[in-house]
Amino acid sequence: MLADAAIAKYYPAGSVIFTEGEMTRALYVVDSGIVKICRIGKDGREHILHFIYPGDTFNDVAAMDGQPNPATAIAHTDATTYCISRSDLQCIAQCHPSVAWALLESIARRTRHLIGVVEDLSMRNVRGRLAHLLLEEAEAQRSHAIPRMLTQQEMASRLGTVREMVGRALRGLAADGIIEFNRHHIVILDPERLAAEAEV
Repeated sequence: MLADAAIAKYYPAGSVIFTEGEMTRALYVVDSGIVKICRIGKDGREHILHFIYPGDTFNDVAAMDGQPNPATAIAHTDATTYCISRSDLQCIAQCHPSVAWALLESIARRTRHLIGVVEDLSMRNVRGRLAHLLLEEAEAQRSHAIPRMLTQQEMASRLGTVREMVGRALRGLAADGIIEFNRHHIVILDPERLAAEAEV
């Protein structure tokens, strides 16, 4: 039923899938590529909430409550998504309660993530927030070698700071032997010390 209701669409890197405040009322599933979820301040400054990888969903909240999209979705790389309308999703969830439960679990995970973001901004310095971000990315990639697809500006947008502070923190972690730069990757040399930095 999900496959029958899903509409596939390809987005080149950098293209906008939808914007904050639009009435999309649909659930999206990433088939390939990476999607960036962000909010844009009145001053034009971007704050990245998270990245969505293949197999994950986004716009769950608007699909569930029928209200405007709470954030903007942009194809971070070339991406293909499947879109399932709110009305189709309601029908499927009524026929298959396990789908409704999976959506609730997804929203619960996102809520935990956002609570962590608030904690990062209020309780960790930039170096600690960066360490936490690198650990998250390593877990998402299931590797200690993190592709440097994130620019320092994008890292700053995720961490609520400026690019110069991110650059300084990266250089500091490298100087301390915790990470190293290897071509297009950031390699975590000492996960335990990086985790300790994230707890500061």
